[in-house]
Amino acid sequence: MDETQGSVGTTASLSLRLGQAIFSSAALLLMSVGVEFYSYTAFCFLVTIMGLVIPWSCTLAMFDIYSAFSGCSLRLPGLMVIVVIGDAVLSILSLAAASASAGVIDVLLHFDRNYCPPKFCGRYQLSTAMAFLAWFLTAASSLFNLWLVASW
Repeated sequence: MDETQGSVGTTASLSLRLGQAIFSSAALLLMSVGVEFYSYTAFCFLVTIMGLVIPWSCTLAMFDIYSAFSGCSLRLPGLMVIVVIGDAVLSILSLAAASASAGVIDVLLHFDRNYCPPKFCGRYQLSTAMAFLAWFLTAASSLFNLWLVASW
């Protein structure tokens, strides 16, 4: 079986998974620590989705570590289909959450400063940027794994 860079079991996949976990954790922490995010549904959605991406990415990173360093391939057809579907669903949900949060931030910035104090708006914006970066890495990993499954 050819080595598709970025697919499960490669060091490129490990770096994608670690990036997803880091950016998702940053988005979650920036949104939820010290900020009143629960007033807006889009921000609650972002926190929920980033909370799902973190364990998914960490679990698959452990598979990548095992597979890359032990030389044992974990590319079973059933497992690969689950990874592709999970990545695709989380990618779509991450994009939706980041886009919804960006829209809410845009509306808040166009209103009076009473709705969004500068301290909160900056953290909302940074959290949303981290969510977009996590989405990009999740989408890339989903496409790489889909490419591998489609080539079978």
